[in-house]
Amino acid sequence: MARALGFVGTIIVMAVGMYLYSAQLKNVSAPGGGGTPTGTANVVGVKGDLLSIANAERGYYATQEKYASFDELVSGNYISIERQRPPYTYNVEITSSGFRVTATRDDASGPAQFWIDETMQVQSSN
Repeated sequence: MARALGFVGTIIVMAVGMYLYSAQLKNVSAPGGGGTPTGTANVVGVKGDLLSIANAERGYYATQEKYASFDELVSGNYISIERQRPPYTYNVEITSSGFRVTATRDDASGPAQFWIDETMQVQSSN
C-alpha cells in the first residue's frame, strides 16, 4: 500500500512539474518574436541588458549619489552594453529620485517596449 501511494505521489508531482514547465515555456516564448527561437533570444537578451543597466544605475547612485545617463554609465565602466540590441534600442531617463531604462523595438518582431525602473521589475507593452 505504501509503495502504491509513493508511486501515485511521484506521478502527481511529475504532472504538476510538467504543467509548470509548459506554462513557463509559454510565458518565455509568447512575448518574444512570435515564439521563434531568435525572437525569444532577443527578448531574453534585452531583459538581461535592462537588468544590467538598472544594476549599474544602482551602483552609480551608491557611489555618486545621483543617477547617470547611458553615456555616463559606459564612460564610468559601469556597463559595457551597446546602445542597441537589434531590433531594440536602449534609452535611459533619469530624475533626481529615479531612473527608467527603456528598450524600444524598431520592427514588429516582439513587444514594442520593455522598461525597468528603480523597482527592478522588467515590464513590457505590446
